[in-house]
Amino acid sequence: MSENRTAEIVLSLEIDDPTLADRLAALLGNVAGLRLAAPGEQAAATIIARDPRVSPADIALTQRELDVLALMAEGASNKMIARQLGISVHTVKFHVGSLLDKLDATGRTDAVAHAARRGVIEL
Repeated sequence: MSENRTAEIVLSLEIDDPTLADRLAALLGNVAGLRLAAPGEQAAATIIARDPRVSPADIALTQRELDVLALMAEGASNKMIARQLGISVHTVKFHVGSLLDKLDATGRTDAVAHAARRGVIEL
């Protein structure tokens, strides 16, 4: 006898407010056929709620920094970014350092994640 099972929907949450995230996770945890994604797990859908007090305008990035950030988000190395933008690797390193400072990030991946969360770039 085959069991008729509905596929489980995996959902991730990207919510700036931890209280809201906890409340929503508790509510969604009781919905049949829905499961919250584990850290690093691929989700079928994502609920995103950004802090309205933080806007992309709050982060003063130059056009060149935005160009470098976009290429970083694509996984480009410093050398690849330099070639693409027609600048030196040294200049790319300078822009990456500036981005890490402005986005309060610990590394390249963290900078891209911070920028995406703050709406500076879309992934």
